[in-house]
Amino acid sequence: MALPKAISIFRRTRALEGEIDEFMDNLAQSAMAFKRAVEIFLVDGRSEEFEEKRAQVNNLESRSDDLRRSIERKLYTQTLIPESRGDVLGLLENLDSVLNNFEGTLWGFSIENPDIPEEYHADFKVLTEQVTAAVDALVLASRAFFRNADMVGDHMHKVMFYEKEADKVSTKLKRRVFDSGIDLAHKWHLRHFVELIDNIADRSEDVADRLAIYAIKRRF
Repeated sequence: MALPKAISIFRRTRALEGEIDEFMDNLAQSAMAFKRAVEIFLVDGRSEEFEEKRAQVNNLESRSDDLRRSIERKLYTQTLIPESRGDVLGLLENLDSVLNNFEGTLWGFSIENPDIPEEYHADFKVLTEQVTAAVDALVLASRAFFRNADMVGDHMHKVMFYEKEADKVSTKLKRRVFDSGIDLAHKWHLRHFVELIDNIADRSEDVADRLAIYAIKRRF
């Protein structure tokens, strides 16, 4: 029998609900920390404050890995929500990949310390804002999946919107870089970091596409 549309997937699984909520909180906090880290890097480079934000994202990602494993154990050992178990685990694994992208991109900034000319700072900031907005919308859509699948669509279209906006900004920025007079190696390095950031929005859209399927399955 299908679940009524407006019923929470959790029902009597409060401990599980708490861990999933914390997982979602971690992803939302990582988006905020990532945005701030890029802003700091553009002004001060690989500063102590930047490294603090990078470490914050690392810690959030590590905690989320622990939560995902704990949730998996609960789902199987306590036979919780068997009708949705596979979709829940699939969603968390895909959301975790977005967190990994945040972490990996900041490690890239830390290790490679790219030289980003000031004339490109504004576009890098706008790109980061669009990317993190896509992730924020994905978090809201994911929260809705667990409580009322009918509400998922209210946030899904925002993920797609921000992903397209991020693509526009990244294309414009890369064109500006390659039309400039800086040396080719510098151009390729800047392009690499534009794409690292933009790929987070692309990954968010991929996860949103899967979430749409999970939500449809919940309704029937």
